[in-house]
Amino acid sequence: MLFELKRAPRAEIRREAGTLIHLALPMLIAQVAQVGTGFVDTVMAGRVGTGDLAAAALGSSVFITLYVTLMGVATSLNPILSQLYGADDKRAIGETGRQGLWFGLMLGLFGMALMFALQAPLRAWLTLPTEVEDKIMLFITGAALGMPAAMMHRALHAYASSLGRPKAIMYVSITALLLNIPLNYAFIHGLLGLPKMGGAGCGWATGTVFWFNAIALFCYIARHEYFKPFGLTERFSRPSPKRFKEFLRLGLPMGLSYFVEVSLFTFIAFLITGFGTVYVASQQAVINFCSLVYMVPQSVSTALSVRVGQNVGAGNPHGARFVSAVGLGVGFAAALLIALLVLLLRTPIMQMYSTDPQVVTIGATLLIFAAFFQLSDATQTIASGALRGYKLTTVPMMIHSVSFWGVGLGLGSWLGLSHGDLFGYTRPMGVYGFWVALVISLTAAAILLVSYLSYASRQRLAHSPQ
Repeated sequence: MLFELKRAPRAEIRREAGTLIHLALPMLIAQVAQVGTGFVDTVMAGRVGTGDLAAAALGSSVFITLYVTLMGVATSLNPILSQLYGADDKRAIGETGRQGLWFGLMLGLFGMALMFALQAPLRAWLTLPTEVEDKIMLFITGAALGMPAAMMHRALHAYASSLGRPKAIMYVSITALLLNIPLNYAFIHGLLGLPKMGGAGCGWATGTVFWFNAIALFCYIARHEYFKPFGLTERFSRPSPKRFKEFLRLGLPMGLSYFVEVSLFTFIAFLITGFGTVYVASQQAVINFCSLVYMVPQSVSTALSVRVGQNVGAGNPHGARFVSAVGLGVGFAAALLIALLVLLLRTPIMQMYSTDPQVVTIGATLLIFAAFFQLSDATQTIASGALRGYKLTTVPMMIHSVSFWGVGLGLGSWLGLSHGDLFGYTRPMGVYGFWVALVISLTAAAILLVSYLSYASRQRLAHSPQ
């Protein structure tokens, strides 16, 4: 698809790239701020001790896996609202927003219950020191209490971004990040009459911050003049099971796509626990940093989903395909720059997370693999966003499942844990075997998703009125 940009006027490419960046930049800042809470958690827990960092790492892995999965389901609201906005159906936008809030609440309550239910089997499976396991469970409990608010916030996130006003999300997210720092300190060290929780306190700070996010973003949207014509708060609507089915039909494949990607990292985190807390802590630091830089392609992906959806809703398949190509080009350029910076700064990056020389050395090596998969990860993420704008979610889910679980987890386990030889290298390769598989799996996903996007957008062109 990128080759099509050669035939387009440069002024048109610059204009669309500027529109996309203008929409993506506030979402990037917002998402960096949201993931920045995880960065703050990791750094502050790591300063308490390696055991606290490992506890926060594994507790966060459980929370993030469920959060991102349910967030994927809630993201079904983005293409629905974007296409309604493109069709200028204000009344339907307001009602969809109200049903989206109910939908987010239901998803959040389900996620909270599941996090409580997982604690007993998780404790039975772990073989870590008892004090570390206790802190993991305490982290999960605190984070679980914030899950309903987290999903309602995602519904409001979809509403604001699809209507072309992502700055509201940015303002709230920056404030939440600033709030997370003193809350972390209070919960970790037991200030203001709170119990001293160590690294587990980060989970309770996370849960508290999500409630702030949801309440603050709702108040912003309810009071801002721009949103009033769409009528989100003009009346009360009862939950509609019919609308929930529509959301789930589109959202479940998206949620599964998100799940297989994030669970790949989560499962690896648990599979390497046998290597010791140093490896767990090193990988958590690297994954946390990767989550931060991943927000660049993720913000472009979300913005692209909105722009494609708006063009589809307006009956402009040519515009939707052109926007997709511009989005891939913008994302590729940004990913190339990030990859070079990661390679050059990998040791200083790790020194931000830990003072343990072993953690820094192992993490700096893993960042080499992370630099290599920046291009493929950005490409597959942005292609997925464009496909969501078309409301195409089932095939991407299948591609993600095969690439991440089949190649990433399957090949990673074989390279990392199984004994034998491979092209002169002795297996098991330990944690590095998993990261070799990550590079391969993300590359496979990128190739398949871009191919499907190119095919699907051509099909829309072929069936559009001439």
